[in-house]
Amino acid sequence: MTTSLKHNNFINESMKDKVITVLPGIGEVLGKRLTDEGFEYTETILGQYLTLKGHKGYFQDWMKEICSANCKQSSDCYEALHAWREANL
Repeated sequence: MTTSLKHNNFINESMKDKVITVLPGIGEVLGKRLTDEGFEYTETILGQYLTLKGHKGYFQDWMKEICSANCKQSSDCYEALHAWREANL
């Protein structure tokens, strides 16, 4: 699997106080939807990922429900959060 520059940058940096559009799979449209739902920063999305115990299917279902993310968008976001957790926690 190849990873994007956005993915590599995300997993190699602190996520403190970063807006969610730095997450792979999250562009301006999904970012606005997530912000409107109270998920403005990357650490809030990480919190949701951890609440769902890192389960890919549950996380993707949540993203589809909360911001209408498609399969690729939610998978890219999940993979970045998973890789970040593996590298940093």
